[in-house]
Amino acid sequence: MTPPWRNPWRRPYALAGLTWLYILWSLAPVLIAVQFSFNDGRSRSTWQGFSTQWYCCAEGSVGEDPSLLLALQNSLVLGAVTVLIATPLGVALALGLTRWRSRASKVANGIALVPLVTPELVVGSALYLVMVNLYQFVPLGLPAMILGHVTFSVSYVLVVVRARLLAIGGDYEEAAQDLGASPLRALRTILLPLLTPSILASSMLVFATSLDDFVVSQFLFGDASNVTVPIKLYNAVRSAPTPALNALATLLLVASFLALALAYVALRARRRGDGGSALEDLADYG
Repeated sequence: MTPPWRNPWRRPYALAGLTWLYILWSLAPVLIAVQFSFNDGRSRSTWQGFSTQWYCCAEGSVGEDPSLLLALQNSLVLGAVTVLIATPLGVALALGLTRWRSRASKVANGIALVPLVTPELVVGSALYLVMVNLYQFVPLGLPAMILGHVTFSVSYVLVVVRARLLAIGGDYEEAAQDLGASPLRALRTILLPLLTPSILASSMLVFATSLDDFVVSQFLFGDASNVTVPIKLYNAVRSAPTPALNALATLLLVASFLALALAYVALRARRRGDGGSALEDLADYG
């Protein structure tokens, strides 16, 4: 009889244990930071009781500190505008690159995916140099940050939507055109509804990525009036921070989580009846 530890088909308890240990190790700092956002005192290391004072209605809280509110507002506006611009651009690119059949299309596909594999520090510094030296009509601040976020976000939409387009194929559009629909009407009434879950999923991924971005925003934010939450956290944590920073980070975390949850729901709707796992799709797209 083969000993259990030599059976290749046994359950990988050791691997599963290491995986869970890694997950707990990764989540522990985040959970501790969230915990101290509800601290009753000013300490960020000693628990002094439960309170929501650092979120609202107390001196120095997120709700009472104009600089924290401004950072949160800037992050949400930047994320929303990035979604509104990057999503249609990414969908259009996905449609064009899917239908473009030539050797040059492979090169174009590769170029479109460059922002995904380029180090963010390189992207941020390159965008800064371009804005300062070439595109001087684009001022540093919100306009420059929007262009920067759109630059690296379009690729996320392209990857997600193009994967769905390849899965759908061209049969539905061809059938609609055989029945008398114009190419534009087939696109509007047949293809876009089929792409809606993937478009929503990609837009939520773009929103979450934009909220979390620090490097590109740090290069392009200009002055203090355009500071986002990641920049605010980075600058304030080196002085005398209070749990209000933990509260601000928690709000950003909740916004990112909600965006990813919506993306998961959209992918699950897309997967309904197709089999497979929406969670696996979300991991692949991320």
